[in-house]
Amino acid sequence: MAHLLIIELPGGNDTDIIQAAIDRGDSFTFLTADLALYQQQPAVHTLLQYAHTCLEVPGFNMQEVEAQVLAAHQVMPFEAVLCLLDIRLIEAATLAQKLGLKYLNPTSAQLLRDKFSVRQRLQECGIAQPLFALATSNDALKEAVAHMGLPVLIKPSDGYGSQNIVVLEFEEDLAPWMSPLEDMLPSRADYGLGVKANDRLLVEQYMKGVVIGCDTFTHNGQHTLIGVNEKLFFEPPSFAIRGGCFTPNQGQFKAIEAYVFALLDAVDFDCGATHIELMVHANGLNLIEINPRLVGAKIPRLISLACKRSIHSDLIDLHLGRSVAPFSEATEVAVTRWLVADQTATLAKVDTPTSDDPRIACVELLKRVGDPVRPPMENADRIGYVMSCAPSRLEADAAAEDFIQKSTLSYS
Repeated sequence: MAHLLIIELPGGNDTDIIQAAIDRGDSFTFLTADLALYQQQPAVHTLLQYAHTCLEVPGFNMQEVEAQVLAAHQVMPFEAVLCLLDIRLIEAATLAQKLGLKYLNPTSAQLLRDKFSVRQRLQECGIAQPLFALATSNDALKEAVAHMGLPVLIKPSDGYGSQNIVVLEFEEDLAPWMSPLEDMLPSRADYGLGVKANDRLLVEQYMKGVVIGCDTFTHNGQHTLIGVNEKLFFEPPSFAIRGGCFTPNQGQFKAIEAYVFALLDAVDFDCGATHIELMVHANGLNLIEINPRLVGAKIPRLISLACKRSIHSDLIDLHLGRSVAPFSEATEVAVTRWLVADQTATLAKVDTPTSDDPRIACVELLKRVGDPVRPPMENADRIGYVMSCAPSRLEADAAAEDFIQKSTLSYS
């Protein structure tokens, strides 16, 4: 039984990493800036009762964080640090280094929390990038767009989860009554837990093609491609993901694997999980972004279904310095589809079909009756999901789509 330090939870309510620790028989200490955020959610609060202790540091002042963590370490030593939330990545890397535990090195953690800096590094390493620029003022933003030309994509350099993304494709988008360029900064974006956006905007050439997510593990600098998830999106201007299909790596992704490993080597990624989004188009592959942690949005459940094992448990083993079994024996694909509102309203009722279809593997509602809902603009707007698993994508797609079509929403 290992003792784990788990730092925050993605989305404020994704407890899968805690459940994996409990299922394994590991003990854990939970570290947060706001314990009440979790305690006010009954399902999360119930699982936190299993914690050896909970450490709360309002504001997450690192001097106080280190003092509390090191004191807890003296009482019951930590054997691994786990953090699945982008805004705590640098702090997690710093703590792991002080504790002498396996984690991404702090220098790479700092680099990977800034998307503009990642573009710079990859370009310096000879890996082709789309045109890109940094804007820290509205004037610099307008200048970058004018210099680059349309279409362009603008996103926070420290952002995550498809938040606050803008695409400008046509001249009409630049009209004074349409253009966001005049007042995008300061953004005042709030990432939660006391973390505000740093107002560094990445402006880059907008790419079109098929979006795939590549999920990897790295142990002592050696990379493993777990599999590839083709992502489906709602219609523009939304950036929310409608669903996807995860296919385990059985050796069929050699070109993707080589490209992804070159990206990881360029940013000196030495330990942990990544979710790397790529654009596949007629001319090959281009990076969208490197997410230096286990993928979110419930996709780990999708991976676990396809691989017939807990990817969260594998992640814990990885950070404990243990070898992880190969993924090449997985023989099924897993598909997800998200349930969303078709209007801005208050959710009154959700009816999902009763099904004995063995392909339906997981159903979960993330919003509750009384919650405000709207058509999906970003991932946080999604109401719930269904996951299906089958030997072929055709079968899995059909089962998930049928489930969504038969689900109904009522509003008040």
